[in-house]
Amino acid sequence: MNLLDRINARQFNVAVVGLGYVGLPLAVEFAKAGITTHGIDVDPRKVESLAAGKNYIQDISDDLVADVIGRGLLSATSDFSVVADADVIYICVPTPFTPNKEPDISYILQAAESIAKHLRGGQCIILKSTTFPNTTEGYVQPILERDGKKVGIDFHLAFSPERIDPGNKTWHTTNTPIVVGGVTRECTVVAAAANRVIIEKVIEVSGPKVAEMEKLLENIFRSVNIALVNELAQLCDRMGGVNIWEVVEAAATKPFGFMPFFPGPGIGGHCILIDPYYLSWLAREHDFVTNFITLAAEVNESMPYYVQRMVLQHIAHLPVALKDAKILVFGVAFKRDVDDLRHSPALKVMELLTQDGAGRINYIDPFIPKIEIFGKTMNALDYSDELVAEADLVLITTDHTLFDYERIVANAKVVIDTRNATRKVAAGREKIHLLGDGQCIR
Repeated sequence: MNLLDRINARQFNVAVVGLGYVGLPLAVEFAKAGITTHGIDVDPRKVESLAAGKNYIQDISDDLVADVIGRGLLSATSDFSVVADADVIYICVPTPFTPNKEPDISYILQAAESIAKHLRGGQCIILKSTTFPNTTEGYVQPILERDGKKVGIDFHLAFSPERIDPGNKTWHTTNTPIVVGGVTRECTVVAAAANRVIIEKVIEVSGPKVAEMEKLLENIFRSVNIALVNELAQLCDRMGGVNIWEVVEAAATKPFGFMPFFPGPGIGGHCILIDPYYLSWLAREHDFVTNFITLAAEVNESMPYYVQRMVLQHIAHLPVALKDAKILVFGVAFKRDVDDLRHSPALKVMELLTQDGAGRINYIDPFIPKIEIFGKTMNALDYSDELVAEADLVLITTDHTLFDYERIVANAKVVIDTRNATRKVAAGREKIHLLGDGQCIR
């Protein structure tokens, strides 16, 4: 029985390399479906946590993780030798960028090297890490073929990008459609079949490069449109009298040809911030400059600096020096209702204010118990009316639904709201200074 037949008969097993926000939910879903799954991660803390049946990803049920581990359907290790027993191997490792904004695919290459040492005939390797076109064929394939094995003959290779949206209660691993493109047609068929075991809708494309590029398009589409409203928010503040939030809501009444995007303190998470630079780097290799895409990324990266200026301008109008001003930040996760700090714009704002001399910054975030600012650990404070009342300025950088915004505004002296979290607050609106509301101090 070949691999495709065994996949269709549910007589195969899986290895997932990288047990983070992408890899662990994937591994758990395969285990939940009754497929023996080996999780591999170089972080001993993750391996130890899973060995004890403990979950560390917010979007997965703790009971489900404990159940599949307890039944022996999911195991975790740092030993890559387990891939020799796997029929389908997923690579779900990070793909950051360097300080010079160039792609860093070292984790992908390390994973491929480790898999190659234990590769046997008939396996299927599926890369899910977001990356630039030609990573699968130009970088991973040569490593796997180094000892003489040939893709499409001795093993299958495909790219199937992740579509994880942390904190999304509606769209998750199993019901979010995904794309898959194999190096050969048979690679595509086998990889798609493996994905269909746990995913409701799988779209096959002609090859890895298409799948790699479409993932970049997804995220750059968001980057460009967010940059547009971020720039318009700054314009509304500059010209005065026009509220960008009202403008967007009005435009969204059009039933066709418009999709609402909203401004904020900057872009966080892994993909939307990083992907424009991956594509720009690739474009330069082809003597092409992605001016439009790069400019959008720069606009989004400038937003923490804009929020910094808003804070400094408002403190300048208060009877307190910056070094003595008590600044209370609400929300440091990169988006609402998640425990994910990756590239959080709130951290950047806090770093900038610290560099300016602000020495009394604290934060409240029920999802993030501690953070580091320039190597110094800060612990989240518990909410109290007294704490808010003592603050010279309240800064809302993440609009968690757990926050009681009516109560915050009622007790605060000054509120800078970068997310329009206070839109339903009726009393005390004179205290609120909203990013892009056309009332910014100039």
